[in-house]
Amino acid sequence: MIGSIGLGIPPHNMSQQSVKSIISTIFDKSASRMINRLLPVFDNAQIDNRQFVVDEEWLRNNHTFAEKNDLYHHYAQTYSLKAIDACLTNEHLLNEPVPYEAIDMIIFVSSTGIATPSIDTYMMSERPFREDVVRMPLWGLGCAGGAIGLSRAFDWIKAHPDKNVLLVCCELCSLTFQKDDLSKSNIVGSALFGDGAAAALLLGEDSNWRSAIKCSKTKPRIIQTSSATKKHTHSVMGWNITDRGMEVVFAKSIPAQVRTFWKKHIETFLANLQLSPHNIHSFIAHPGGRKVLEAMETVLQAPPSKFLYAHRVLRDHGNMSSATVLYVLYEWMKDNVPEKMLSVVSALGPGFSSELLLLEWNEH
Repeated sequence: MIGSIGLGIPPHNMSQQSVKSIISTIFDKSASRMINRLLPVFDNAQIDNRQFVVDEEWLRNNHTFAEKNDLYHHYAQTYSLKAIDACLTNEHLLNEPVPYEAIDMIIFVSSTGIATPSIDTYMMSERPFREDVVRMPLWGLGCAGGAIGLSRAFDWIKAHPDKNVLLVCCELCSLTFQKDDLSKSNIVGSALFGDGAAAALLLGEDSNWRSAIKCSKTKPRIIQTSSATKKHTHSVMGWNITDRGMEVVFAKSIPAQVRTFWKKHIETFLANLQLSPHNIHSFIAHPGGRKVLEAMETVLQAPPSKFLYAHRVLRDHGNMSSATVLYVLYEWMKDNVPEKMLSVVSALGPGFSSELLLLEWNEH
């Protein structure tokens, strides 16, 4: 059971038009014609606001890879801990706080910075987690990381039904911004990506802490998961590592991949479960972008209402890579989905990869 979720939202809120204005003036004037040609992507992204760990002035200046990664190291701890604290004390979803000592495994997902030892070890030092906590840091999964983290937590809880898992996703996309990168990927990425952290608490069937979950709202239980990776698609999305840091790779073919590769994956997934899209109450989709969500709706012949909170999170926060799907899931959990309804969690990431999970909503 997914019992609680908490968010770590950075303080610097910027409207889409503000970011557009920065991008229109930040690059060399010799590139102004190309930049102006790409600026409509900001207006068409259906994003109103995003949050960042850095302010506008930081974005306007050059920074070394080392400087960016030092900030990642600091802020990843700050906002991951904020998300964890909110998750374990969420009064809307919990009858009582769940102590840090109750956590048996920490899964930490991130792809926007580098840390060895991984960030979860620093979080353990800042809160009273037990020293025998099992750790599973996951790096390089990009936008699929939140859904994949849920799947790995589910696998471990199935083998250890009396245990509890804390999944933490933290992505600080603003720190990867390349002021001198004139590629289309960088401009499109600057129109889509934001910063955010989220934590989810998953409890095994025999966990002693299931009584801490409020009965007033239904909670999602993971029923089945499925992974798929398409070969020879490394150039669709990911990072190019340069002396200046991480340069985003974001191909225009992603919506086409939804209509082909993802279509086959979700159709096979549902067919194996003897289900159709009509049986699904809601699609808890990672909002990679407006065109990605629209392609998913077309594939499934599903109304936008079944993707309601994916659109809403995209509008209010942008694409926060792995953390975003937990923001969407949290909105559905607050909405109190009717008993026994089914939902599908979906996320796409580098590889080119797809992760799917079937959820059933139950009263505790």
